[in-house]
Amino acid sequence: MKQELSLKLKERCLLILKGFCIGAADVVPGVSGGTMAFILGIYAELIAAIKSFDLAWLASLVKLDFKLAISRPHFGFLLPLSCGIVAALLFFVRIVELPQLLVEHPQEIYGLFFGLIAGSIVTLLMELKALTIKEAILLLTGIVSGLIVFNLTPGQTPDDSWFIFIAGALAICAMILPGISGSFVLLILNKYTYVFNAIGYFKLSVLIPFALGAVTGIVLFSRLLSYVLKHYYRLTMLFITGVLVASLSVIWPFQESIHETAGGNPGLIDTDPMAQSVLVSVSLIIAGFAVVLGIRAIGNSQQAAGNG
Repeated sequence: MKQELSLKLKERCLLILKGFCIGAADVVPGVSGGTMAFILGIYAELIAAIKSFDLAWLASLVKLDFKLAISRPHFGFLLPLSCGIVAALLFFVRIVELPQLLVEHPQEIYGLFFGLIAGSIVTLLMELKALTIKEAILLLTGIVSGLIVFNLTPGQTPDDSWFIFIAGALAICAMILPGISGSFVLLILNKYTYVFNAIGYFKLSVLIPFALGAVTGIVLFSRLLSYVLKHYYRLTMLFITGVLVASLSVIWPFQESIHETAGGNPGLIDTDPMAQSVLVSVSLIIAGFAVVLGIRAIGNSQQAAGNG
């Protein structure tokens, strides 16, 4: 009994640590929380947890069946993960101010995340093992699709509520999809400054349609992702791995980053090649790569202990 409680405590602490990593990724433009969840090996579980807030759960609230309302969602997974995410957001925005560091030291920050993503790509390809010609083509399709999206430039878009709703839905979908960040999608839609200013000044006329779009997007898209992962897991992993490969071009550390700042949060909008702080950046790339391998090794050992 005592050993079981100790194992559960370790699992909760590890989830908090993983949530902290996801929250840190959400702060950095160009890196999505979904990417970090994918790197940490909890992506499928995260989608399933989001999906647990379904019509049956909503009906239990309407019927005031609080026992079902509390037991149905995966709170044992979501609560420690959410604690880690919130802790990271507060730490990297209020204390360390990672967005500001990203402007002042982009090579070093992007070097770390480059290593994290590169490490995840290597581990994924090792797990997928030998690829057929069709699977290699699908991997290449993911790379090309990612490069197309990442090279889109911001254009003029309306400020109407219906478009803000769509922007919220697309941004949240990108946030849970590995390889694409929600802030990057807002930049493409030319709504990054508009939305963050609304958050800073608490403009309900913008926040309400954006929040409704985000809720709609995550409810529908999480179910689509869950279905695809269940029935086409290997093919989905190959495509997502391709998108992750393409995302490396966005956060390649040896380039000068041009940022748009809104509400204290910078967003990457363009890059020019430039090598600077090479030694530190390379060290952080290696560190990020090692962190991925270390976290995956811990996760695998815990899974083996649980099966034992």
